[in-house]
Amino acid sequence: VFPSLAQAQASVANEVYRELDQPSIFLFCPTEYCSSLCSPSPSQSCYLLTLGQELLPGISVIWTGPKVVSQELSATLLEEVEGVLQRRPIIWDNLYANDYDCRRVFLGPYTGRAPGLMPRLRGLLLNPNCELQANFIPIHTLGSWFRSELGSCAHSDHAGKETAAALGDSQGPQEGSYSPQEALELALHDWVAEINRQALEPGR
Repeated sequence: VFPSLAQAQASVANEVYRELDQPSIFLFCPTEYCSSLCSPSPSQSCYLLTLGQELLPGISVIWTGPKVVSQELSATLLEEVEGVLQRRPIIWDNLYANDYDCRRVFLGPYTGRAPGLMPRLRGLLLNPNCELQANFIPIHTLGSWFRSELGSCAHSDHAGKETAAALGDSQGPQEGSYSPQEALELALHDWVAEINRQALEPGR
């Protein structure tokens, strides 16, 4: 029925999206969801070009970066992806994912993401360690990065100013000052306090 996989997927996604009355959040994960899966590149992928043309504008597309697990994310790559998909991507960040190797647990700070990425994103999802308690540092330091990004956006966006102001009293790095090391130290401080609090609970 369809001349290509991309057209088939876009047709089905559009139909479901309309059937659900075009919800504000509707995520589509493409078969080519990172640069290493694209042939020959994101900007020259017939598959992604077709999705960009065929998918309804309200449908968000998931992207993991250069690789399935991307050590770095750059504004240049996100601009390329936005151009071919005709929408800003939602990053599905696998930086901490360990479901492919459960012998490893990732406890470092959120890092490798260039400053100023937020204007290039529709959203960001963090794929965590399988072990719940191991995700305190990843989520805490992601929060510090996010606060810093909001502060940077505040210079050029009035709405960003209001959001940044609302978060201004919270602890953590302020606008334009994200430091993975400082974020890690703050997360460790708060994690120890949380562990001590839990240790004092009845039955612990």
